[in-house]
Amino acid sequence: MRLLICSLLLLLSPLALSNTFTFTAIPDQDESNLRSRFDQVAVYLSNELGVEVKYVPVKSYAAAITAFRNNQVQLAWFGGLSGVQARQRVKGSNAIAQGFEDQFFKSYFIAHSSTGLTAADNLPAALKDKTFTFGSKGSTSGRLMPEYYLRQQFEQAPQQLFSKVGFSGDHNRTIELVQAGSYQIGAVNYKVWESALAAGKIDSSKVSVIWETPAFTDYQWTIRGDINSRFGADFSSKVQQALLNIDDPKLLQAFPRSKFIAANNDDYQAIKATAQAIGLID
Repeated sequence: MRLLICSLLLLLSPLALSNTFTFTAIPDQDESNLRSRFDQVAVYLSNELGVEVKYVPVKSYAAAITAFRNNQVQLAWFGGLSGVQARQRVKGSNAIAQGFEDQFFKSYFIAHSSTGLTAADNLPAALKDKTFTFGSKGSTSGRLMPEYYLRQQFEQAPQQLFSKVGFSGDHNRTIELVQAGSYQIGAVNYKVWESALAAGKIDSSKVSVIWETPAFTDYQWTIRGDINSRFGADFSSKVQQALLNIDDPKLLQAFPRSKFIAANNDDYQAIKATAQAIGLID
């Protein structure tokens, strides 16, 4: 009887119920864009790895980190900050791949035309007392690095510098809010801005880029450190190689990235130090 009970418990355990390899991604754009992109990734990885692969959407950056921590997903497409936070919560986890462009990422500061602000080499003093929106609170390019440079130049927290500070939730929404004049200034992922501009979604007579940050390391694929115990020896290496081998132009353009290259945790030490410096992590 005891053996039967133990067998039933094993069969009912989450790992025994499904040997599906699951992954998620931070919701840095609207859901339809994300699902189109990552459903393609799921099909690709399933074919490459020989296991069922499923993309699990989440509603927030925090939810992506929680799903990773709770082993609801084993792989995630994180930003620099969210990746650092996730790896702190799941010891032994590793950054394994990043887009080539993620070595040289940057944020754009954008402004509504009514401000009279134009492109400049430095953040203008005229930002003071304007309304400002970040993206998600956990975004590297939409919050962490923009806040870092604001504090560096003005020696003030954003709440002291601006008359109103908001968090749009994602980069597309930041563009929409500034273009509509709901906020006078915003910080946005440069890739999302350029994709929206190419798609004709930006009215340049209403909103424009006024400053860009220096380059920093950002997005990456992070995998749980215990993945091999579930899916077999060297599975983590197989996932990494599958990501590095992506060469379908349509799939790469969905990110958009020209290719993926190997990454490791050390690549994100500067992100970690910056987050500690402004009090976002311990």
